[in-house]
Amino acid sequence: MKISTKGRYGLTIMMELAARIGEGPTSLKSIAERNQLSEHYLEQLIAPLRNAGLVKSIRGAYGGYILAGDPATVTAGDVIRVLEGPISPVDFTEEDDPAKRDLWLRIRDGIAEVLDSTTLKDLITFQDQDKKDSYMFYI
Repeated sequence: MKISTKGRYGLTIMMELAARIGEGPTSLKSIAERNQLSEHYLEQLIAPLRNAGLVKSIRGAYGGYILAGDPATVTAGDVIRVLEGPISPVDFTEEDDPAKRDLWLRIRDGIAEVLDSTTLKDLITFQDQDKKDSYMFYI
């Protein structure tokens, strides 16, 4: 399974919103500028996130988007499934060989376990233990 720019940029949006929880709405323009991404592309990604209840939109001159939930409970899996669809390396439903089918299922379950156990809070407070450097999401 290859996660496309939809999933990667969607996680960027969600991490930006999680890092600013309690600070009011954040505009897509500011997210796009900080991350050197297309604002138009981010607009296409925010609609499914809003429809899934992961973000809320705030209208008005100082409007934008806020995270709908707690960063400690929203997972990378939540975001990826909304933007990418089901997590599966192959269409194993057509696999006749039981050994290969079992392999595909274990790969799918392993990927899902990592995504579902990684929260937005984990991502914005990540510290690389090998380098002892902090990669906290500073904006």
